[in-house]
Amino acid sequence: MSRSNPTNALEQCKKFLSKAKNSFRGKYHLYTGEQLHWVQLVLRLERSVISVILPWVIFCGVYGFLVSLLHYFGFPIGFPEGNRVLTNAVLSFNVGLTLLLVFRTNTAHERFWEGRKLWGALVNTVRSLAHSIYIVVKEPSPKDRVEKEAILRLVVAFAIAMKLHLRSEPLDEQLASLMSEFQYYKLKETNHPPLQIAFWIRDYLQYQHDRNCLNIYQLTALHKLLDALIDILGGCERILKTPLPLIYAIKLRQLVVIYCLILPLEIVVNLTWWTGLVIAFVSFTLLSIEQIGSEIEEPFGHDPNDLPLNVICNTMLRNVEELIKLAPNNARDWQLSSLHIRNHTLKPDS
Repeated sequence: MSRSNPTNALEQCKKFLSKAKNSFRGKYHLYTGEQLHWVQLVLRLERSVISVILPWVIFCGVYGFLVSLLHYFGFPIGFPEGNRVLTNAVLSFNVGLTLLLVFRTNTAHERFWEGRKLWGALVNTVRSLAHSIYIVVKEPSPKDRVEKEAILRLVVAFAIAMKLHLRSEPLDEQLASLMSEFQYYKLKETNHPPLQIAFWIRDYLQYQHDRNCLNIYQLTALHKLLDALIDILGGCERILKTPLPLIYAIKLRQLVVIYCLILPLEIVVNLTWWTGLVIAFVSFTLLSIEQIGSEIEEPFGHDPNDLPLNVICNTMLRNVEELIKLAPNNARDWQLSSLHIRNHTLKPDS
Protein backbone atom coordinates (compact mmCIF):
# COMPACT_ATOMS: atom_id res chain seq x y z
CA MET A 1 0.00 0.00 0.00
CA SER A 2 1.30 3.45 -0.82
CA ARG A 3 1.57 5.90 2.00
CA SER A 4 -0.04 9.32 1.64
CA ASN A 5 2.34 12.25 1.45
CA PRO A 6 2.07 14.42 4.62
CA THR A 7 2.94 17.49 2.58
CA ASN A 8 0.02 16.92 0.20
CA ALA A 9 -2.35 16.35 3.13
CA LEU A 10 -1.19 19.61 4.71
CA GLU A 11 -1.73 21.50 1.46
CA GLN A 12 -5.24 20.06 1.15
CA CYS A 13 -6.03 21.17 4.70
CA LYS A 14 -4.78 24.68 3.90
CA LYS A 15 -6.95 24.81 0.78
CA PHE A 16 -9.97 23.64 2.75
CA LEU A 17 -9.42 26.27 5.45
CA SER A 18 -8.93 28.93 2.78
CA LYS A 19 -12.26 28.00 1.16
CA ALA A 20 -13.96 28.03 4.56
CA LYS A 21 -12.67 31.53 5.28
CA ASN A 22 -13.89 32.75 1.88
CA SER A 23 -17.44 31.49 2.50
CA PHE A 24 -20.14 33.69 4.00
CA ARG A 25 -19.95 31.80 7.28
CA GLY A 26 -16.16 32.02 7.40
CA LYS A 27 -16.11 35.74 6.68
CA TYR A 28 -18.79 36.44 9.27
CA HIS A 29 -16.94 34.35 11.87
CA LEU A 30 -13.72 36.19 11.07
CA TYR A 31 -15.58 39.51 11.31
CA THR A 32 -17.60 38.99 14.50
CA GLY A 33 -16.29 35.78 16.09
CA GLU A 34 -19.72 34.07 15.84
CA GLN A 35 -20.36 30.70 14.22
CA LEU A 36 -23.76 30.62 12.50
CA HIS A 37 -25.46 28.37 10.00
CA TRP A 38 -25.76 30.04 6.63
CA VAL A 39 -29.56 30.26 6.98
CA GLN A 40 -29.21 31.97 10.37
CA LEU A 41 -26.58 34.27 8.90
CA VAL A 42 -28.77 35.37 5.97
CA LEU A 43 -31.80 35.89 8.21
CA ARG A 44 -29.80 37.95 10.70
CA LEU A 45 -28.32 40.23 8.05
CA GLU A 46 -31.59 40.60 6.12
CA ARG A 47 -33.80 41.10 9.18
CA SER A 48 -33.01 44.75 9.79
CA VAL A 49 -33.58 45.61 6.11
CA ILE A 50 -36.70 43.55 5.46
CA SER A 51 -38.51 44.80 8.57
CA VAL A 52 -38.29 48.37 7.22
CA ILE A 53 -39.13 47.83 3.56
CA LEU A 54 -41.72 45.03 3.86
CA PRO A 55 -44.75 47.37 4.16
CA TRP A 56 -43.66 49.22 1.02
CA VAL A 57 -43.09 45.95 -0.87
CA ILE A 58 -46.58 44.72 0.07
CA PHE A 59 -48.08 48.06 -0.96
CA CYS A 60 -46.33 47.95 -4.36
CA GLY A 61 -47.35 44.32 -4.92
CA VAL A 62 -51.01 45.05 -4.10
CA TYR A 63 -50.89 48.13 -6.33
CA GLY A 64 -49.53 46.04 -9.20
CA PHE A 65 -52.31 43.49 -8.69
CA LEU A 66 -54.95 46.27 -8.79
CA VAL A 67 -53.48 47.58 -12.03
CA SER A 68 -53.70 44.05 -13.49
CA LEU A 69 -57.29 43.75 -12.29
CA LEU A 70 -58.34 47.03 -13.87
CA HIS A 71 -56.57 46.09 -17.10
CA TYR A 72 -58.36 42.73 -17.13
CA PHE A 73 -61.78 44.42 -16.89
CA GLY A 74 -60.97 46.62 -19.85
CA PHE A 75 -60.00 49.90 -18.25
CA PRO A 76 -57.42 51.73 -20.45
CA ILE A 77 -54.94 52.02 -17.60
CA GLY A 78 -51.77 50.80 -19.30
CA PHE A 79 -49.51 52.82 -21.59
CA PRO A 80 -50.22 52.25 -25.30
CA GLU A 81 -47.86 49.71 -26.84
CA GLY A 82 -46.92 51.93 -29.74
CA ASN A 83 -46.12 55.02 -27.65
CA ARG A 84 -42.31 55.15 -27.69
CA VAL A 85 -42.20 58.50 -25.90
CA LEU A 86 -43.58 57.13 -22.63
CA THR A 87 -41.43 54.02 -22.88
CA ASN A 88 -38.27 56.07 -23.36
CA ALA A 89 -39.28 58.34 -20.49
CA VAL A 90 -39.64 55.37 -18.13
CA LEU A 91 -36.32 53.98 -19.35
CA SER A 92 -34.57 57.31 -18.75
CA PHE A 93 -36.12 57.51 -15.29
CA ASN A 94 -34.83 54.00 -14.61
CA VAL A 95 -31.26 54.93 -15.60
CA GLY A 96 -31.28 58.12 -13.50
CA LEU A 97 -32.69 56.31 -10.47
CA THR A 98 -30.04 53.60 -10.78
CA LEU A 99 -27.25 56.18 -10.81
CA LEU A 100 -28.70 57.87 -7.72
CA LEU A 101 -28.85 54.53 -5.89
CA VAL A 102 -25.24 53.78 -6.82
CA PHE A 103 -24.16 57.19 -5.54
CA ARG A 104 -26.14 56.64 -2.33
CA THR A 105 -24.57 53.24 -1.71
CA ASN A 106 -21.03 54.41 -2.48
CA THR A 107 -21.38 57.40 -0.15
CA ALA A 108 -22.66 55.19 2.67
CA HIS A 109 -19.88 52.64 2.11
CA GLU A 110 -17.25 55.37 2.26
CA ARG A 111 -18.56 56.42 5.66
CA PHE A 112 -18.66 52.78 6.81
CA TRP A 113 -15.12 52.10 5.62
CA GLU A 114 -13.79 55.32 7.16
CA GLY A 115 -15.31 54.28 10.48
CA ARG A 116 -13.63 50.88 10.20
CA LYS A 117 -10.27 52.46 9.45
CA LEU A 118 -10.63 54.75 12.47
CA TRP A 119 -11.39 51.82 14.76
CA GLY A 120 -8.49 49.87 13.28
CA ALA A 121 -6.24 52.83 14.04
CA LEU A 122 -7.71 52.91 17.56
CA VAL A 123 -6.72 49.27 18.14
CA ASN A 124 -3.15 49.94 17.00
CA THR A 125 -2.84 53.13 19.06
CA VAL A 126 -4.21 51.49 22.22
CA ARG A 127 -1.72 48.64 21.86
CA SER A 128 1.18 51.02 21.25
CA LEU A 129 0.24 53.29 24.14
CA ALA A 130 -0.20 50.35 26.56
CA HIS A 131 3.14 48.81 25.59
CA SER A 132 4.92 52.15 25.76
CA ILE A 133 3.54 52.97 29.21
CA TYR A 134 4.47 49.53 30.50
CA ILE A 135 8.04 49.66 29.19
CA VAL A 136 8.89 53.34 29.61
CA VAL A 137 7.36 54.36 32.96
CA LYS A 138 9.63 53.37 35.85
CA GLU A 139 8.39 51.56 38.96
CA PRO A 140 10.33 52.69 42.05
CA SER A 141 7.85 50.94 44.38
CA PRO A 142 5.15 48.25 44.27
CA LYS A 143 2.55 51.00 44.51
CA ASP A 144 3.78 52.40 41.20
CA ARG A 145 3.21 49.00 39.60
CA VAL A 146 -0.42 48.97 40.79
CA GLU A 147 -0.96 52.49 39.46
CA LYS A 148 0.55 51.55 36.12
CA GLU A 149 -1.78 48.57 35.74
CA ALA A 150 -4.74 50.81 36.59
CA ILE A 151 -3.69 53.27 33.88
CA LEU A 152 -3.29 50.47 31.34
CA ARG A 153 -6.87 49.45 32.02
CA LEU A 154 -7.94 53.08 31.62
CA VAL A 155 -6.45 53.00 28.13
CA VAL A 156 -8.91 50.22 27.24
CA ALA A 157 -11.64 52.04 29.17
CA PHE A 158 -11.16 54.95 26.76
CA ALA A 159 -12.10 52.69 23.82
CA ILE A 160 -15.12 51.24 25.61
CA ALA A 161 -16.30 54.69 26.73
CA MET A 162 -15.88 55.86 23.14
CA LYS A 163 -18.08 53.00 21.92
CA LEU A 164 -20.79 53.88 24.45
CA HIS A 165 -20.48 57.57 23.61
CA LEU A 166 -20.97 56.95 19.89
CA ARG A 167 -24.02 54.80 20.63
CA SER A 168 -25.44 57.34 23.14
CA GLU A 169 -25.61 54.59 25.76
CA PRO A 170 -25.06 54.89 29.53
CA LEU A 171 -21.95 53.59 31.25
CA ASP A 172 -22.00 49.82 31.74
CA GLU A 173 -20.52 47.20 34.05
CA GLN A 174 -17.63 46.41 31.72
CA LEU A 175 -16.46 50.00 31.99
CA ALA A 176 -16.94 49.97 35.77
CA SER A 177 -14.68 46.92 36.07
CA LEU A 178 -11.77 48.86 34.53
CA MET A 179 -11.62 51.70 37.08
CA SER A 180 -12.19 52.57 40.70
CA GLU A 181 -15.64 53.33 42.10
CA PHE A 182 -14.67 56.98 42.58
CA GLN A 183 -13.64 57.28 38.93
CA TYR A 184 -16.80 55.51 37.77
CA TYR A 185 -19.13 57.78 39.71
CA LYS A 186 -17.21 60.85 38.59
CA LEU A 187 -17.45 59.62 35.02
CA LYS A 188 -21.22 59.42 35.34
CA GLU A 189 -21.34 63.14 36.05
CA THR A 190 -19.37 64.15 32.95
CA ASN A 191 -20.86 64.93 29.56
CA HIS A 192 -17.98 63.36 27.63
CA PRO A 193 -16.55 60.26 29.40
CA PRO A 194 -13.83 59.46 26.81
CA LEU A 195 -12.28 62.92 27.18
CA GLN A 196 -12.32 62.60 30.98
CA ILE A 197 -10.49 59.27 30.76
CA ALA A 198 -7.96 60.80 28.36
CA PHE A 199 -7.40 63.61 30.89
CA TRP A 200 -6.69 61.07 33.66
CA ILE A 201 -4.15 59.27 31.48
CA ARG A 202 -2.46 62.54 30.50
CA ASP A 203 -2.38 63.69 34.12
CA TYR A 204 -0.76 60.38 35.12
CA LEU A 205 1.94 60.81 32.47
CA GLN A 206 2.68 64.35 33.59
CA TYR A 207 2.87 63.19 37.20
CA GLN A 208 5.40 60.49 36.27
CA HIS A 209 7.48 63.10 34.46
CA ASP A 210 7.44 65.34 37.52
CA ARG A 211 8.71 62.37 39.57
CA ASN A 212 11.53 61.79 37.07
CA CYS A 213 10.06 58.44 36.03
CA LEU A 214 9.77 59.78 32.47
CA ASN A 215 12.06 62.08 30.55
CA ILE A 216 10.72 64.84 28.33
CA TYR A 217 11.20 62.88 25.10
CA GLN A 218 9.31 59.87 26.42
CA LEU A 219 6.56 62.14 27.73
CA THR A 220 6.23 63.82 24.34
CA ALA A 221 5.99 60.47 22.55
CA LEU A 222 3.29 59.23 24.91
CA HIS A 223 1.37 62.50 24.56
CA LYS A 224 1.40 62.05 20.77
CA LEU A 225 -0.16 58.60 21.13
CA LEU A 226 -2.81 60.05 23.42
CA ASP A 227 -3.44 62.86 20.93
CA ALA A 228 -3.94 60.19 18.27
CA LEU A 229 -6.66 58.59 20.41
CA ILE A 230 -8.47 61.91 20.68
CA ASP A 231 -8.12 62.51 16.93
CA ILE A 232 -9.71 59.11 16.27
CA LEU A 233 -12.54 60.01 18.64
CA GLY A 234 -13.09 63.27 16.75
CA GLY A 235 -13.12 61.45 13.42
CA CYS A 236 -15.83 59.05 14.62
CA GLU A 237 -17.87 61.95 16.00
CA ARG A 238 -17.61 63.68 12.63
CA ILE A 239 -19.09 60.60 10.91
CA LEU A 240 -21.82 60.30 13.53
CA LYS A 241 -22.88 63.94 13.60
CA THR A 242 -22.61 64.69 9.87
CA PRO A 243 -25.01 62.29 8.16
CA LEU A 244 -26.03 62.48 4.55
CA PRO A 245 -28.51 65.38 4.20
CA LEU A 246 -31.94 64.07 5.17
CA ILE A 247 -33.64 65.71 2.19
CA TYR A 248 -31.49 63.58 -0.13
CA ALA A 249 -32.66 60.35 1.55
CA ILE A 250 -36.29 61.52 1.48
CA LYS A 251 -36.14 62.49 -2.18
CA LEU A 252 -34.49 59.20 -3.16
CA ARG A 253 -37.20 57.21 -1.37
CA GLN A 254 -39.86 59.30 -3.15
CA LEU A 255 -38.29 58.61 -6.54
CA VAL A 256 -38.18 54.86 -5.84
CA VAL A 257 -41.85 54.84 -4.89
CA ILE A 258 -42.83 56.94 -7.93
CA TYR A 259 -40.92 54.56 -10.20
CA CYS A 260 -42.71 51.57 -8.65
CA LEU A 261 -46.05 53.34 -9.25
CA ILE A 262 -45.30 54.13 -12.90
CA LEU A 263 -43.70 50.82 -13.91
CA PRO A 264 -46.91 48.70 -13.69
CA LEU A 265 -48.56 50.99 -16.23
CA GLU A 266 -45.73 50.20 -18.62
CA ILE A 267 -45.61 46.41 -18.20
CA VAL A 268 -49.23 45.44 -17.47
CA VAL A 269 -50.06 45.10 -21.18
CA ASN A 270 -47.51 42.29 -21.59
CA LEU A 271 -47.41 40.71 -18.12
CA THR A 272 -51.07 41.04 -17.07
CA TRP A 273 -51.46 38.98 -13.85
CA TRP A 274 -47.69 38.78 -13.26
CA THR A 275 -47.49 42.55 -12.83
CA GLY A 276 -48.00 42.54 -9.04
CA LEU A 277 -45.31 39.90 -8.46
CA VAL A 278 -42.80 41.66 -10.73
CA ILE A 279 -43.42 45.04 -9.09
CA ALA A 280 -43.06 43.51 -5.63
CA PHE A 281 -39.69 42.04 -6.67
CA VAL A 282 -38.50 45.31 -8.26
CA SER A 283 -39.56 47.37 -5.23
CA PHE A 284 -37.87 44.86 -2.90
CA THR A 285 -34.60 45.18 -4.83
CA LEU A 286 -34.56 48.97 -5.08
CA LEU A 287 -35.75 49.63 -1.54
CA SER A 288 -33.26 47.08 -0.15
CA ILE A 289 -30.36 48.90 -1.78
CA GLU A 290 -31.63 52.24 -0.50
CA GLN A 291 -32.16 50.89 3.03
CA ILE A 292 -28.71 49.27 3.14
CA GLY A 293 -27.23 52.67 2.36
CA SER A 294 -29.24 54.23 5.18
CA GLU A 295 -28.10 51.53 7.59
CA ILE A 296 -24.37 51.44 6.96
CA GLU A 297 -23.90 55.22 6.78
CA GLU A 298 -24.03 55.19 10.61
CA PRO A 299 -21.77 52.20 11.36
CA PHE A 300 -21.50 52.49 15.14
CA GLY A 301 -24.90 51.07 16.18
CA HIS A 302 -26.26 47.61 16.94
CA ASP A 303 -27.57 46.66 13.50
CA PRO A 304 -26.24 43.33 12.15
CA ASN A 305 -24.50 45.17 9.32
CA ASP A 306 -22.79 47.72 11.59
CA LEU A 307 -19.20 47.51 12.82
CA PRO A 308 -18.60 44.82 15.50
CA LEU A 309 -17.50 47.34 18.13
CA ASN A 310 -18.04 44.91 21.01
CA VAL A 311 -15.67 42.39 19.42
CA ILE A 312 -13.06 45.10 18.73
CA CYS A 313 -13.23 46.39 22.33
CA ASN A 314 -12.95 42.86 23.73
CA THR A 315 -9.88 42.30 21.57
CA MET A 316 -8.18 45.39 23.01
CA LEU A 317 -9.16 44.38 26.55
CA ARG A 318 -7.75 40.90 26.04
CA ASN A 319 -4.49 42.32 24.66
CA VAL A 320 -3.98 44.64 27.64
CA GLU A 321 -4.90 41.99 30.22
CA GLU A 322 -2.36 39.63 28.61
CA LEU A 323 0.23 42.40 28.79
CA ILE A 324 -0.44 42.92 32.51
CA LYS A 325 -0.44 39.20 33.25
CA LEU A 326 2.41 37.94 31.10
CA ALA A 327 4.76 40.90 30.65
CA PRO A 328 6.49 40.58 34.09
CA ASN A 329 7.62 37.08 33.11
CA ASN A 330 8.50 37.99 29.51
CA ALA A 331 10.20 41.36 30.01
CA ARG A 332 13.72 39.96 29.61
CA ASP A 333 13.07 36.97 27.39
CA TRP A 334 15.22 38.51 24.70
CA GLN A 335 18.23 38.36 27.08
CA LEU A 336 17.67 34.67 27.75
CA SER A 337 17.35 34.03 24.02
CA SER A 338 20.58 35.88 23.23
CA LEU A 339 22.37 34.04 26.07
CA HIS A 340 21.17 30.69 24.72
CA ILE A 341 22.39 31.58 21.23
CA ARG A 342 25.75 32.72 22.59
CA ASN A 343 26.25 29.52 24.58
CA HIS A 344 25.23 27.42 21.60
CA THR A 345 27.71 29.14 19.28
CA LEU A 346 30.57 28.79 21.80
CA LYS A 347 30.18 25.02 22.12
CA PRO A 348 33.06 23.12 20.43
CA ASP A 349 32.13 20.86 17.55
CA SER A 350 31.82 17.26 18.60
